[in-house]
Amino acid sequence: MNDAKKSKTYLFSIVMVAVLGGLLFGYDTAVISGAEKGLQAFFMGADDFVYTDTWHGITSSSALLGCIIGSAISGCLASRYGRKQSLFLAGIMFFLSALGSYYPEFLFFSYGEPSYSLLLAFNFYRILGGVGVGLASALCPMYIAEVAPSNIRGTLVSWNQFAIIFGQLVVYFVNFIILGDNVNPVVEVVEGVNKVVNPDAAAWAIETGWRRMFVSEAVPAGLFTILILFVPKTPRYLVMSGHDEEALTVLTKINGRERAKQILADIKGTVQTKTERLFTYGWLVIFIGIMLSVFQQAVGINAVLYFAPRIFESMNIGNPMVQTVFMGVVNILFTLLAVFTVEKLGRKPLLICGSIGMAVGALGVAFSNLATGISPLIPVISIMIYSASFMFSWGPICWVLISEIFPNTVRGTAVAIAVAFQWIFNFIVSSTFLPMYNMSAGDMGEKFGHIFVYGLYGVICIIAAVFVWKLVPETKGKTLEDMTRLWKNRQEQNK
Repeated sequence: MNDAKKSKTYLFSIVMVAVLGGLLFGYDTAVISGAEKGLQAFFMGADDFVYTDTWHGITSSSALLGCIIGSAISGCLASRYGRKQSLFLAGIMFFLSALGSYYPEFLFFSYGEPSYSLLLAFNFYRILGGVGVGLASALCPMYIAEVAPSNIRGTLVSWNQFAIIFGQLVVYFVNFIILGDNVNPVVEVVEGVNKVVNPDAAAWAIETGWRRMFVSEAVPAGLFTILILFVPKTPRYLVMSGHDEEALTVLTKINGRERAKQILADIKGTVQTKTERLFTYGWLVIFIGIMLSVFQQAVGINAVLYFAPRIFESMNIGNPMVQTVFMGVVNILFTLLAVFTVEKLGRKPLLICGSIGMAVGALGVAFSNLATGISPLIPVISIMIYSASFMFSWGPICWVLISEIFPNTVRGTAVAIAVAFQWIFNFIVSSTFLPMYNMSAGDMGEKFGHIFVYGLYGVICIIAAVFVWKLVPETKGKTLEDMTRLWKNRQEQNK
């Protein structure tokens, strides 16, 4: 094997380990889609409190609170302990969360007896896993961006998004297989109170099914935690930590000796100190990073991903679990579209096209609920357009931009802030989706909520397209050090 092939093999192997963190990100956040109905019915059996829709919305989204915490502390951990050690910590949290969500009664409660205290324990384990997701969401793309050559950086970081979507598809399949011939419970409002329809038929899903869905994550979590020990620290972190020779060794394995020396000199030229003040390069770069994160969530995609079976069930066309798996396959295919075009077409064109496609899909769902006598295929196709458009644009490209847009010396802190905003808005969107989706008004009944929520997401998609067009710089083909110089020059021009 020649040196070039060895370099590619080495780079590919360490990127694949980091990408496994993205798979866990997708797995952990989407596992709730198959488990939430059984979980809801289980806690509805509690005697010491009433498990309302509000409680269910909070419980279904509680992992996102951990994501906010994890992403917020990721910058501090990444700067102090490095990207590698912080990802190892994330892996441990994934593993413990999977076990705890499966058996929240551990040590303190009787098995199978729902209660308010048990609900708090379950949410603690979900939040713990969420902290791991928050760390992985910020650090995996950061790690990949800091080891990847500039000409393929966008492609490699996009593979992280592919892994996220693949993780979601895997868990859709796993949930489908675990449920098997059993049925999920049906919850209906009877005299103003939620009731489980025919609980005996769904007894297995209520007592056991949701537990197995959560614990299935322990397998990839354990694998990731072990493998992350074998990858190197990133060259840019090593330089900022004063370990130039170790950084040169890693760069040489990836780029060859001569190119490694050039890259090391370039890194050292932009990293005079370990850190600089957050606004050293102006407020605009931080604002753009934050708004990229806000728009990625405000367009509403995760409300669809987390509650996909429930949404497809309301459309009355076929098995909702099968449709959820099909949507996962579509998502995978369109994420691959981004992977193979991001270096050719650039970041901005994909984001703008995706925003327009999402707006068409979301408004199509709203219109199909407004019109009468329309085929149920229309909202299904519209949801697919909406989801597919996100997958080749805001899904991967937002992570690419967040990982590469910030200057070297503030990247850890800036990424942490941007990703924290992403999870804050993820929680807001996910926890408000069901209340808005179920809103009733006049003769339209529940259709009012369906029209309102998708109409709102459609409008936000249009605003997102304008934002990208006007403010976001193109980063295609630029090194991370080029971006540092770009923002430094803009800051000096504005003085």
